[in-house]
Amino acid sequence: MNANALNSSLVAIISKKEELNALDYNDERYDDMEEELHDMEDDFNEEFGDYLEDALEEVHGKLRSDADILLPTAYLANTLEGGILNANGEKEGVWVESDEFPGTEMRLVLTANPARFVVLIGDQERELWKAE
Repeated sequence: MNANALNSSLVAIISKKEELNALDYNDERYDDMEEELHDMEDDFNEEFGDYLEDALEEVHGKLRSDADILLPTAYLANTLEGGILNANGEKEGVWVESDEFPGTEMRLVLTANPARFVVLIGDQERELWKAE
């Protein structure tokens, strides 16, 4: 797998998400930009989906989680800066349950620079996998 190509695709999608989040729903460009984002996500899942689903299985194994594995784009961060909260003040990523950390709220996020899966535990971030 080409980690640079994966990261470049992540940067492009997350940048498009940032642009879309900056628009008001009533903006005439919103629908077209949203459709473009969905097309980018579909292409991303087609090109990198199998590779990232294998990575997600590895990550779920590390966490000892039996949560369902979703499409890789479900885990995408909303900003290139990363962080715990998205632009709407909601927590980033997909909620996961773990036998490793019982009773702890955790979220799994796919972020860029470099392409990696991180788990957000409270206000802390831990890298669990990085593209190589």
